[in-house]
Amino acid sequence: MTGQNVESPRRRTAEEIGSTDRGPRPLPALGTARFAEQPPRIDTMLPNGLRLVAVRQPTVPMVELRLRLPFAGTERDHAARSELLASTLLTGTERRDRVAMDTDLAMVGADLGAGVDPERLSIAGNALASGLDAFLDVFADAVTGAAYRDHEVDRERDRLVERIGVARSQPGTIAREALQRRRFGDHPLARELPSTNAVRAVDADQVRALHDQLVRPSGGVLVMVGDLDLDAVADQVGDRLAGWRPGPATGGLPEVPRIEGGDVLLVDRPGAVQSQIRLSGQAIPRHHPDYPALQLANLVFGGYFSSRLVENIREDKGYTYSAHSTFEFTGDTAGVLCEADTASGVTAAALMEIRYELARMAVAPIGEEEVTAARDYLIGLLLISTSSQSGLAANLQNLATAGVSLDWLREHPDRLRAVTVEQVSEAARRYLAPPNFTGVVVGDAAVLGEPLRALGDVVLP
Repeated sequence: MTGQNVESPRRRTAEEIGSTDRGPRPLPALGTARFAEQPPRIDTMLPNGLRLVAVRQPTVPMVELRLRLPFAGTERDHAARSELLASTLLTGTERRDRVAMDTDLAMVGADLGAGVDPERLSIAGNALASGLDAFLDVFADAVTGAAYRDHEVDRERDRLVERIGVARSQPGTIAREALQRRRFGDHPLARELPSTNAVRAVDADQVRALHDQLVRPSGGVLVMVGDLDLDAVADQVGDRLAGWRPGPATGGLPEVPRIEGGDVLLVDRPGAVQSQIRLSGQAIPRHHPDYPALQLANLVFGGYFSSRLVENIREDKGYTYSAHSTFEFTGDTAGVLCEADTASGVTAAALMEIRYELARMAVAPIGEEEVTAARDYLIGLLLISTSSQSGLAANLQNLATAGVSLDWLREHPDRLRAVTVEQVSEAARRYLAPPNFTGVVVGDAAVLGEPLRALGDVVLP
């Protein structure tokens, strides 16, 4: 009432809300996580040999675009030429200079970028659905008519040299390069980052020649997800890319060497106060029958925050802020990668504990609760990762370029639910046993040498 003080009701604490006179309120049972109704899609081959996968998902009035082209090469300077090509691909065409390209993209709320790895060239971007035709015009102009003007190549070359120099000073890059050499020897996969001298030696003529040779639709996959008209999109894309002609079958990755288990290599980084531990073992591709069980086994080991590895060397012992184990898919195969950064004084102990957890996965029982928690997390993560246009486009791109059925995404939760604890244990014994792993430790050899020598199975510099 007016003029009277009305006392506000007392707010209950979280503990009071979650409790009753008989004790804590029981949590409701989790429902079965399932995909929503499958969005309509098309999967077709354009006349020039480019595979087009288009999915209608009009959650927002946008369109995501992902293109991947085979782009491997065995020449020693291939990585340098590829990196410079990716850096200059979108700096202008015969019809547009850099400013005109950026302006035309901005007019339709679009963004477009390019990147390359030892296996593929990737072009990705997004645009307002209402500006799709203009977006596709810029995209097609780039892949069919990139000019690589001398002054643009010169400018991007200087920037690339600077970026590579900075990257090579970072411990993570040093560890990555050392691991790639340890795993793959002289295979092109081990040449992810070119030398600055190799980049300096590349000129615009070489970049243009590489474009003519490898920026071809043959073997490529274009994925589009968003507010699309599926009845018109194939013709729309086909018309824009009509001038993009297939070339000879080039750009395939040479057979990837199997990752052989063995000693860990100590890479000296004098004066470092922190070490990088990188271990890797041979795994299997997504279509392998053992993959669902191994995926769960890896999650229990180190694939998420509730894993054994995190509990051991982060939560219990405090050796690292972050430890993680994940899959890397390359060519027709895959590897398991385990990463942890530690202070120099506890590096040997951390490596010992990682080996211990791998051995425990292989020889000790895996609990039903561990597998259930990993399965629920993985299914939930899969559903979340495909709920957005960009996430669905990325997932479909990975499947399509790996030659896996696009229905794999929807079928995988049921495969995970069918996996037994015994199958997870068997996958751990087969793939995660310590002898299957090799790797590197990057750090100060003067500090790490003796502790690692005592631990054993480490090659010292």
